[in-house]
Amino acid sequence: MFNFDEANKKGKEAIDTALKSYSDVSKGFQAIAAETAEYSKKSFQDGVSHFETLAGVKSFEAAFELQSTYVKSAYENFVAEATKLGEMYADLAKNAYKPYEAPVAAATKAASKAAAAATAA
Repeated sequence: MFNFDEANKKGKEAIDTALKSYSDVSKGFQAIAAETAEYSKKSFQDGVSHFETLAGVKSFEAAFELQSTYVKSAYENFVAEATKLGEMYADLAKNAYKPYEAPVAAATKAASKAAAAATAA
């Protein structure tokens, strides 16, 4: 028989889980946006500083060496930032799924039990 109190309790649990997941995802995206903005700001400042230094160089060889050093540094910084953002996205996915682990496990267990009972009969 259908139990309204049990259905109400399950519905409340589902809403609480969804709200917690939404909150965690929102915080994760805010952290990613802040990190991206900070990297963009630093990258722009580094570029301006490099251009100012490059403008004062007197020889082609010095300019070439300075440019090579800058490109290498910019590439290394980009790879480090991409790795960091990748880890942040992975953590975001894990945290977003975490509230659903217990309900999904319980539902899977109940479905398995029901399937076993149906095949036994």
